[in-house]
Amino acid sequence: MTTARTIRLTTFGAPEVMQLIDVDLPAPGPGQAQVRHTAIGFNFIDIYQRAGKYPRPLPMGLGHEAAGVVTALGEGVQGLAVGDHVVTMNAGLGAYADARNVAADKLVPTPAGISDEAAAATFFKAMTAQYLVQKTHAIQPGEAVLVHAAAGGVGQILSAWARALGATVVGTAGSPAKCAVAVQAGCHVAIDYTQPDWVAQVQAALGPAKARVVYDSVGAHTIDGSLDCAAPFGLVVVYGAASGPAPAIDPELLNKKGCLFLTRPSVFPHNADVATLRANAAE
Repeated sequence: MTTARTIRLTTFGAPEVMQLIDVDLPAPGPGQAQVRHTAIGFNFIDIYQRAGKYPRPLPMGLGHEAAGVVTALGEGVQGLAVGDHVVTMNAGLGAYADARNVAADKLVPTPAGISDEAAAATFFKAMTAQYLVQKTHAIQPGEAVLVHAAAGGVGQILSAWARALGATVVGTAGSPAKCAVAVQAGCHVAIDYTQPDWVAQVQAALGPAKARVVYDSVGAHTIDGSLDCAAPFGLVVVYGAASGPAPAIDPELLNKKGCLFLTRPSVFPHNADVATLRANAAE
């Protein structure tokens, strides 16, 4: 038995509700690995859960993404060894800790040459981009796509990946400086969505065919424009709500906008078993 420092919530709210406490950390049980965290990742879902937008029973831990070193293995664990560097993003809440026990099948070995800091900063975001461009919609060469928040962590990876797959990528961001970051990341052009005519600018950049798929992580501020920028029979993917939740949408509106498809996916169901998780991570 050892101890670990961890963040614990007993109420929802602003960052001040986070409490740093010491907890007992037993030896890992069957199928578990004990990991000493050397870096943790911060993601929007952490903010949503801390604030109570995605409420969980209290008290609860916080954080999904962390990287570190395996320090002990429980019975039956295969494919990992003490001393291995690993990263995780779907082992359940509690990544805001200096050590914890997690299901070994939620761990992905960190490739040689990638630091723990880089792994923790990018893994969740890259896995999100992976399912968006390969699972939610398999991007094809020549397609036009619209990426909102293209200067963000997911947005930059998503834009670069979509362009590498041969798409024409139009991005949006919240300032001219962020638009420059989006272009550097991979967008062919980026539009400042704080401008009142941003929808018209995006439509002009896309051309009359509009976007085969729209990736929207902004939500309330952009969802109406997303529907207006999607091609007939196009797909609007709402995978976040940085500006607040998107309002309820009447299905008849999707018909009027061009028989559109609308989905709200998540990274976790796309990585539900160890084989799929590690295959997606390898990609």
